[in-house]
Amino acid sequence: MSDRADVDPSPATVGQIEHRLFRALRHRNYKLFFAGQIVSLTGSFLTLTATSWLVLRMTHSAGLLGLVAFCGQIGMFLLSPFTGVWVDRVDRRKLLVITQTLAMLQSFSLATLALTHLITVPDIIILNVIQGIINAFDMPARQAFLIEMVSDRADLANAIALNSIMVHGARLVGPAVAGLLIAWVGEGLCFTLDGISYIGVILALLAMNVALRPARQKRSVMVELREGFTYIWHHVPIRTLLIVMAIISLTAMPALSVLMPIYAAHFAGASAAGARVFGLLGTLSGVGALFGSFQLAARKTVVGLGRLIAVATVVFAISLAAFALSGYLWLSYLIIPFAGWAMISLFASCNTVLQTLADDDKRGRVMAFFGMAFVGMAPFGNLIAGFLASHETPPGADPVVGARFALLIEAAVCLVTAFGYMCMLPMLRKIIRPIYVKKGILPPIDIEIPPTIAAAEQ
Repeated sequence: MSDRADVDPSPATVGQIEHRLFRALRHRNYKLFFAGQIVSLTGSFLTLTATSWLVLRMTHSAGLLGLVAFCGQIGMFLLSPFTGVWVDRVDRRKLLVITQTLAMLQSFSLATLALTHLITVPDIIILNVIQGIINAFDMPARQAFLIEMVSDRADLANAIALNSIMVHGARLVGPAVAGLLIAWVGEGLCFTLDGISYIGVILALLAMNVALRPARQKRSVMVELREGFTYIWHHVPIRTLLIVMAIISLTAMPALSVLMPIYAAHFAGASAAGARVFGLLGTLSGVGALFGSFQLAARKTVVGLGRLIAVATVVFAISLAAFALSGYLWLSYLIIPFAGWAMISLFASCNTVLQTLADDDKRGRVMAFFGMAFVGMAPFGNLIAGFLASHETPPGADPVVGARFALLIEAAVCLVTAFGYMCMLPMLRKIIRPIYVKKGILPPIDIEIPPTIAAAEQ
């Protein structure tokens, strides 16, 4: 989070750039994970897109779109603090095999109901709740498992960036393919392909050779939960980043999920053409996010990420406001990649800084709170976005009227958050630099770690 430029003055060859971009793949376990996960994530975006469109087609209700999304993510909010304790206790690879298997069964259940034309909104809500519970264990386990797959700490930031490339490469392909499949065949095939896609990551996890972690003294869940919360609260940079992510997830994030189908239907109707527009909007958001992921992967150091977080938050706010006010589809196509870039630059940078700051024995709990801030706040944001969009739409009017109002409110909150973070950034840099020096991430300097951080690390 320093001001020092992250620039190599010497020219880099194509081979050097390629090595820098994909250096984490030299670790066998991570390479297996990368190959399996990119297939599985593509399937996940098929289901995410198909579920949103299915609910809109069945109900034509922005409120129900928000409710369904809320049910899929509330488990992360309620359970993450407790699942983080488990992630720090158990074999993370075995836990991931279990969560991925359960997620596969959930997708096949959706597929069966959709293909037999028996599916209802309550069915979707129940299965989304189940998936949310699975994700509450899966997300912190995946984040904390990185350190076990990537033995060289210097490659950890690159592995996190490559994870973002995986997610947004899938985001690039998934919505577009889903839009075509929905228009030609229906949502059921999307759910089926998602279920099949989990097989790859399960096989990859089983093929890994992972060293056993040192045994930890097991205490009560509440004691370890309190220890993790105290550590996070007294670690000012970690606390600040989690608060920033929580606010953005509560306000700005629903713009790219809950309200997107409203705009697609506004421009092209709730028909096959609307489904294709919805898929393309998601794909273009993924293009921006993928570009941001490659930018992060090409970085040689975490230096400068603090400033990037501030810039990305401002760009996110501006792009949301511009998208809300756009009256032309072509203009919306041009705007949405900037929102995708800002989203991934913000959250992946926060992820990287959190992973590098957190102590190894508390990483599971820190990343559980990361999941709580990143995903766990989103269900409340989904409800708020759906409520605002519905409440501000006059009877008989196009739902996009209320959606625009909701996005403008979210963009304003995002901009205020960016200003508050920028005011704190100089202080955060002074705290973080000596921690990075202690961890060997930055060269030694004669600065002692602040007492509050030293106490938190004990």
